[in-house]
Amino acid sequence: MSLFFPGQPRLLIQGITGREARMVVAHTLAYGTQLAAGVTPGRGGDDVAGVPVFDTVADAAAAAGPFDATLVSVPPLAALDAGAEAIGAGIGLVVVATENVPRHDAMRLLALARESGTTVVGPNSVGVIEPATRVKLGAIGGQLPGRAFAPGHVGVVSRSGGLVAEVAFQLQRRGHGVSTALSIGGDALIGTTPAEAVRRFAEDPDTDVVVYVGEPGTTLEERLADTLEELQGGKPLVALVLGRFVREFPRGMVFGHAAAVVEGTRGDPAAKAHRLAEAGALVAESLDDAVGLVEQAIGREAVL
Repeated sequence: MSLFFPGQPRLLIQGITGREARMVVAHTLAYGTQLAAGVTPGRGGDDVAGVPVFDTVADAAAAAGPFDATLVSVPPLAALDAGAEAIGAGIGLVVVATENVPRHDAMRLLALARESGTTVVGPNSVGVIEPATRVKLGAIGGQLPGRAFAPGHVGVVSRSGGLVAEVAFQLQRRGHGVSTALSIGGDALIGTTPAEAVRRFAEDPDTDVVVYVGEPGTTLEERLADTLEELQGGKPLVALVLGRFVREFPRGMVFGHAAAVVEGTRGDPAAKAHRLAEAGALVAESLDDAVGLVEQAIGREAVL
C-alpha cells in the first residue's frame, strides 16, 4: 500500500528548467522513477533529460496527463500561482520544494488545497520516497537506490530532509528499511503535519513503526501527541526531539528552519518530548537510541 502514490504514478515537475529542478530530474530518472512531463512558462517544446516541457499545467495535462502528483520547484513569489495551477488541474498531491514562501501566499495555497481535498507536502520539503516501489518525488534519496533508503517497514517523517535521510541511513546500517519517508517542510506554514502523516502510517499495512524527528518551535509535536492519544495504542511511534540546547540562547532566536523559534515555553523541545512521552511515544535521546527503540518496538534486533 502506498501512502501517497498509486502503483505507477504519473509525475509532473513545475519549474523543471530551473537549476535545482534539473538536478532533481537527473537524480529521479537515475533512481528509477519515471517523470511524465514538466512545466516552465515560455519554455514549451523544450525537454529536460528527455522529459517534455510545456508552458502550463493545462498544456501538459492535455498532452501527457492526467497527473497524480507534482513537484513545485519555483521561486518563492511564484509558488502560489504554481500550486494553484496544479490544484486547479485536479492533481491530488502537491509537493512544494520552494523555501520561504511568503506567509500570506502559503495561507492562500493551503486554503485552496483544503477546499479541493488536495494533499500538500511542504513548502520547504525535499520530498517523499517509497523505496520498495522506486518512487520518489523531490530531491530526497538522491540518485542511488538503497544508498540511504532501503526498503522495509519503518515510516520516517521530519521537517528536515537531512534528518529524514540520516534516520533512514542509521536504520539501514542496523539492517532495517523504510516503507515511506517524507520531509514535511521547515517553513512556518506547511501542509501535511506530523499528526496527519502518522494517521496515514496508522492505516498502512507496510509500516510497523514510525520514527518522527522534531525540533524547536511550533505546536506540531503537541498536536501529534493529541493524535497519538486519539489513536489509542496504534502503531508504535519513536520520537526524537532535537534542539534542547536552545534554552541557553535568547528566546525568539530562529535556528535553522523558519519555524524553529522558541517563545517563552511555546516550542520548547524538552516540553515537546515530555508531552509525547505522556501520549505514549517512545522518546529517544539520540539517533542511536531511536534505532534501538525501533528494534524494541518491533521485537527484533539488527540483522546486520
